[in-house]
Amino acid sequence: MEINDLTPAEQRVWRAFATGTAVDFQEEADEDTAEGAHWGPERTVRAAVLRALLLNGPQEVGEIAALKLNGARITGVLDVRYGTCEHAVRLSHCHFDEVPMLYGARFRQLNLSNSVLPGLTAATVRLEGVLRLTDCRITGPVRLGGAQISGALFMERAQFSTEDDAEPVLQLNHAEIGDDLWAPEMRAHGQVRLDGAAVTGAVNLEGAEFHSPGDTAVSALTFDTGSDLRMRFVRARGRVDFRGSRVPGRFDLTRVQLSNPDGTALRVSSCTIGELWLLKGGMEGILNLRRAHIEVLYLDPEMVPAKVLLSDLTYTTLTPHEPAERRLPMLERDLAYEPHAYEQLTAAYRRIGDDYAARMVQLAKQRRLRSTRAWYGRLWGYVQDATVGYGFRPLRAAVWLLSLLVIGSVAYGLHHPRPLKASEAPHFDPVFFTLDLLLPVISFGQEGAFSPDGWYQYLSYALIITGWILASTVVTGVTRTVSRQ
Repeated sequence: MEINDLTPAEQRVWRAFATGTAVDFQEEADEDTAEGAHWGPERTVRAAVLRALLLNGPQEVGEIAALKLNGARITGVLDVRYGTCEHAVRLSHCHFDEVPMLYGARFRQLNLSNSVLPGLTAATVRLEGVLRLTDCRITGPVRLGGAQISGALFMERAQFSTEDDAEPVLQLNHAEIGDDLWAPEMRAHGQVRLDGAAVTGAVNLEGAEFHSPGDTAVSALTFDTGSDLRMRFVRARGRVDFRGSRVPGRFDLTRVQLSNPDGTALRVSSCTIGELWLLKGGMEGILNLRRAHIEVLYLDPEMVPAKVLLSDLTYTTLTPHEPAERRLPMLERDLAYEPHAYEQLTAAYRRIGDDYAARMVQLAKQRRLRSTRAWYGRLWGYVQDATVGYGFRPLRAAVWLLSLLVIGSVAYGLHHPRPLKASEAPHFDPVFFTLDLLLPVISFGQEGAFSPDGWYQYLSYALIITGWILASTVVTGVTRTVSRQ
């Protein structure tokens, strides 16, 4: 391309390239780049001119060539597919009329900050440095699948939208980022796909908004980050799915607002997480923690939605410390009875020495199990619960025995049963006679020597049956407790 074929605006850009000089067409600091379609020829540059510079631009000895353009309207398709650019590229505050085609290209560094684009096709792109999409407004799909970025990816306050829901609005599936992914306060109207992506550093999505009602808002299956995943104050309408992902540091979901009423709001099943923070936020929909492995689970009881899935969830520490009455509703909201969930909560309480809370969790487990059994199993369960609290409230048995002892002692004290053999019978004692009836094994010689009649005989039958039931439930409960310890 000859310089004589260029417009005055393009000649400025061409001459500045060899020395890396910045060209600024911006007229006002606060002008709206979205109005760039109306900018005149004095600040319009053809994409073909930029392509020629990127692939084979002029250079000067002792100078570092670079394309630094600000506030320009770029017409035509910037097509550098499979091309290699050895220079830094900064196209900030620019308005692109057509979708840039960067598929398979190689760049040293690419900065599109504050620009407006109808889309971006840059799958499998390679960058030796960083990629900046800070404050960009992109109204079509951003295709960065399989991209390899040696530096960081910046998308602070970027806005992504598309009129066609046929594909995700932001595609970073299987991308590899050698540093951080920095996108606080980004906005996405459509699905964001991070499936199989790997970020060596931290991921910052604080204050971001994801809008895809009734569908998947964030798909991050088998997503891998080398440090923290920060999603504080995130708002999402649609499913947020991190199934099978790995976050060795902190996965921070403090003060998030997640809404997907007809399905799963948050899915972190099969994830490996160092610390999962679910505090002071709101969730409408199902919380799926199945098969997740978490070292420290920071969970606010008020954060737990009406439906949860906890099958095979494992965690080492549960914090903040709350009484069992505040933690148990989470287990009761599981769509299916999962004994492992109760064992995990019991272990967490025992690990910090709260044996009372651990017993309450085990009692709740038995009550939940009772609801899954046949009528006769439920009946026996109610008896065990009412008498000794499934062995976790042994003092109940003592209260029952004492009450029955008082009833029997008073009844037989007022009406002594007749002796079977008056000459051989010992002195009648109503207290020990009642104990003989209540205790199946121990004998004080009273029961075999006296025989009540009338309704007192039926009272003796009731005491004998009750004694056996109490003994059986006590033995069952104690056996269960001892075997667990």
